[in-house]
Amino acid sequence: MAENGRRNEKQNKKQSEFESEFVVEARSLTKKFNGFTAVNAIDLSVRRGEVFGLLGPNGAGKSTTMYMLSTILAPSSGSAVINGFDAGREPIAVRRSIGMVFQDSTLDTNLTGFDNLDIHGRLYGMNGAERGKKITEVLELVELADWRGKLVKTYSGGMKRRLEIARGLLHTPTVLFLDEPTLGLDAQTRRHIWDYLRKLRAAGVTMILTTHYLEEADELCDRVAIIDHGEIKALGSPDELKRQAGETVVYLKTSGAQKQKQKLLAALKKKNFAANAIEGGVAVKCKSCENAIPALLRAADSQKIPVDAVEMRKPSLEDVFLSYTGRSLRDAGASGAEARRAAATARGFRHK
Repeated sequence: MAENGRRNEKQNKKQSEFESEFVVEARSLTKKFNGFTAVNAIDLSVRRGEVFGLLGPNGAGKSTTMYMLSTILAPSSGSAVINGFDAGREPIAVRRSIGMVFQDSTLDTNLTGFDNLDIHGRLYGMNGAERGKKITEVLELVELADWRGKLVKTYSGGMKRRLEIARGLLHTPTVLFLDEPTLGLDAQTRRHIWDYLRKLRAAGVTMILTTHYLEEADELCDRVAIIDHGEIKALGSPDELKRQAGETVVYLKTSGAQKQKQKLLAALKKKNFAANAIEGGVAVKCKSCENAIPALLRAADSQKIPVDAVEMRKPSLEDVFLSYTGRSLRDAGASGAEARRAAATARGFRHK
């Protein structure tokens, strides 16, 4: 126990001396499995107190990136510094300064919620008084105080996820990693988890999360890195990325015949509108769509084409993903390459 105390004191001293704006910095981080490139030379920096999202489809390289940053997987090349500690040379110090919530549950369901946390605290060298106080704090944070003495096998899926978040916070980490924190949860439970994560952000906890839920990235993250085929395709705040995606789109929905839609399309293009035919009507990109809508309706009227509805939509993260990858995230299953990437990551994780 004395050795743990000296080690923690040394670690805390180094952390206090580390005053960089960025708590996580990765440079040219790369992971290859038997020649297959799962993550390809990515650079990223995460600020203190920031919620940073890795957004992409299954097999894109999100979890592999997180595993390298958290020292679970060693990179093939490149480097990462976490809270002042080199992930390659000081992996134990990195692990002591981070918390981890895995995609798959790692709780012992035959133990109580309290026992799961108590074991975790002991592994991190927390003394009895500190451990008991912190367990009470984190259980209250995730609203599981009344369930501390009940077996985890009696918990719902959402409760188990909340307990895992509490466990990840128990030793007061500098960075909390969350790998697909709401995967498999219903919409209501997912939003409850978001509420807990917002509490952590308000308390200044730095978080890095992987997700393939567009709404989750938009709602929670200060900045998002869009990852596809093992590379970062775009990085910025959700609003910045949406602005980069382009102009607002107006949809003119019409039940007119196909020939009428083509006439409308030709009339709009003649007036220099960026218009395209879509199923059920015409889509028009414009910078000031509120002002353009009257002109669009007049063009339709001039061709005697009935407009059943007008819909205006600003760019979303879905549009961002589409613009950088050429496909929709909602519809993107794992391609052959992505499936191999995911399988390679799983094999590497098992062999670690």
